[in-house]
Amino acid sequence: MPTADPLRDGELVILGRIPTASNATLVCDAVLDGAEVRCVYKPERGEVPLWDFPDGTLAGREVASFLISDALGWQVIPTTVYRDGPLGRGMVQRWVLTADNSDPGTRHDPAQELPTPKVDLVDLCPADTVPVGYRPIVRALDGMGEPVVLVHADDPRLQRMAVLDVILNNADRKGGHVLEGLDGGVYGVDHGICLHSDDKLRTVLWGWAGETIPGHLVADLAGLADHLATSDHPVTTELGEHITEIEIIALAERVTELATRGTMPHPPGHRPIPWPPF
Repeated sequence: MPTADPLRDGELVILGRIPTASNATLVCDAVLDGAEVRCVYKPERGEVPLWDFPDGTLAGREVASFLISDALGWQVIPTTVYRDGPLGRGMVQRWVLTADNSDPGTRHDPAQELPTPKVDLVDLCPADTVPVGYRPIVRALDGMGEPVVLVHADDPRLQRMAVLDVILNNADRKGGHVLEGLDGGVYGVDHGICLHSDDKLRTVLWGWAGETIPGHLVADLAGLADHLATSDHPVTTELGEHITEIEIIALAERVTELATRGTMPHPPGHRPIPWPPF
């Protein structure tokens, strides 16, 4: 008998709302038979319609993006399901525990020495300073008019996310959508505007542009391309519940092309990076 899954079947107990999100985004505990899973719940009724993503729902695109990550075996996107909740149907995604959100009640003791500032996986640094082990992406001015450089870590966990963004046609990979979990994983969140049939790739992860994709990732892409070539494969069937047939065809074409070419694309000439990048 399968183990009960609180994320999929548990009662969603709303703890609060993330006020900075552009669509209704609620922090919940999914509770089932005494087990609790912290999660994010985005009900469809809280979505702001987008003229350039008229088909389906943002919640459905989030779930479809997870299905693709899961089919590749990459675990880049936290487990995401489509289900009912207190405010109707929507997507529910496992909460990623990070150093920033693991203990929100902690306060710094002024008597203690301040910790050494840490450069995040994606960060803005002074224009003349690119940390060792990081790749510069673009130079710009911050909100105070000071020159800065956008950088990201030269990290294989992040490289895998960059490859995933290409096949998802992610229109909004910001630095704030990259989370380093306390479990050692690097996760991407907020995939509501992915998988359009038109080219809309905008990402901060351009550090590997034009470079060869590692062979094990290419092999995974080739396997997914085979699955998508079969209309009745479980992956294709489940994707059809959330995105259009044209979008699935475009996805299959992107996966096949990237697996065949084996190199990362270069940024397009028009708005390749979402701005602000966080």
